Amino acid sequence: MSFVSVIIPNYNHASYLKQRINSVLQQTFQDFEVIILDDLSPDNSKEIIEQYRNHPKVSHIIYNEENSGSTFKQWKKGIELAKGEWIWIAESDDWCENSFLANLIDVAGKNSKVGLAYCMSVFYNKNENIQSAQNSTSFIEELIESKEFIQKKMIPFTTIINASAVIFKKEIYLKVSDEYTKYRLAGDWFFWAEVSQHCDVAVCGKYLNYFQQHDIKVSMKSKRQGLNYTEEIQVLKHFKEKRYITDGQYQNALIKHYLRFKYSKFPFDEGVIAKTEKLFHQNLSPSSKKIIRKTDLKNKIEYKYLGRIFNYFFNS
Repeated sequence: MSFVSVIIPNYNHASYLKQRINSVLQQTFQDFEVIILDDLSPDNSKEIIEQYRNHPKVSHIIYNEENSGSTFKQWKKGIELAKGEWIWIAESDDWCENSFLANLIDVAGKNSKVGLAYCMSVFYNKNENIQSAQNSTSFIEELIESKEFIQKKMIPFTTIINASAVIFKKEIYLKVSDEYTKYRLAGDWFFWAEVSQHCDVAVCGKYLNYFQQHDIKVSMKSKRQGLNYTEEIQVLKHFKEKRYITDGQYQNALIKHYLRFKYSKFPFDEGVIAKTEKLFHQNLSPSSKKIIRKTDLKNKIEYKYLGRIFNYFFNS
């Protein structure tokens, strides 16, 4: 049995919905149902969704009367309605190749221990007409055993950068706590790691998923508030407390997350930089802080040196 439940959680993505839903319905692998969930969108999403009301593949269309405040709560609602052996969270602003499901079901089906499979993604920014590929494997197919997955693919950063690129078994979901629903941004990172504790993971090296980048993402407001760094630290702490990673790996990951934050040009809200800086320093060890100071000094020297070279060649 490879019946798939495709969950499309939507909020305010009317301009992307048709492309998303159609890319699901046009899959070459056709053994699936579609569950569409709308989280009280203020745009004309409902008008678009209703066009699919009588489609034979659409088993549920549900409109929230109150906004849930979290896409992960929508995940939970959809999964509990799902009848499929496999779950695909097809985010409402993304789209995919017609062979997405066929490829992932094929890769996952080669080993009975696999309960999670994902492919590579392409970032796409429509406004700037820019595409960039994300790659986390050098193989067409890669099998990773359960206990090795976090070490190989989840730290210091998760290599599953978009939920739309993943399918997982519902029976594995039932073994995972709903703690992931408490997050706004990092719940997927937490969720994939917990799922991997109960199954092996198959990685497909093909680029089958397109991850839309735009200004109306719900996550943008939370990121301006620095919530992504707060939650990422929480997830790393969880990994350490559960002994998925060592204290050394925890500190190494914190260093990399801190340096990404420090050199970010993201437009944070007022006061966020100071608050986030304090949070990192509360969790970094003295030796980690020393490494950061050395890295910072090295970068300053290199930037100063490169600046002199630039001025010499272009201003002489």
